[in-house]
Amino acid sequence: MTDSPITPPAPRREPGPLGQAIRSGVRIGLVLSAIMIVAIVVANRIPALENYALERNALFTTVFVLAALTPILRFRRHPRQMFVAAMVGWVLFVGAYDLAGQFFRDLFEALRHTPFLTLVEGAVVYGICAAGSWVIDMIHEARRHPIVSRRKPPTP
Repeated sequence: MTDSPITPPAPRREPGPLGQAIRSGVRIGLVLSAIMIVAIVVANRIPALENYALERNALFTTVFVLAALTPILRFRRHPRQMFVAAMVGWVLFVGAYDLAGQFFRDLFEALRHTPFLTLVEGAVVYGICAAGSWVIDMIHEARRHPIVSRRKPPTP
């Protein structure tokens, strides 16, 4: 038996800011998709809850909105990461929504939203939130540092 040097395992690289945003977006997309699928199955396959349709829909809507707010709250000080995470999650959700429309007839007509319209609405909402976060960051930055004129003073 020969003595071979044991090499230590390579240090694990931490994902960069964009990697964190993409991972977070994938998780958010899976959660949003799962909430939507459970809501559709419960609404269509459990007739005993039909008497409580308003409460059922309010519950699922609340849970969905809270999950959709996750990238906004997590990356509130990093607008680029916020937008990347939100859009990755939203694209996964829209893909699941499109697939659900293949299994549940008239889903898009009942909700009055095609997958493309849903994608655009999500992009607009998340884009506005990311832009608003950026503007707020710029306002805070401007208030922290005095504004210095770059012009030369007039000579007499």
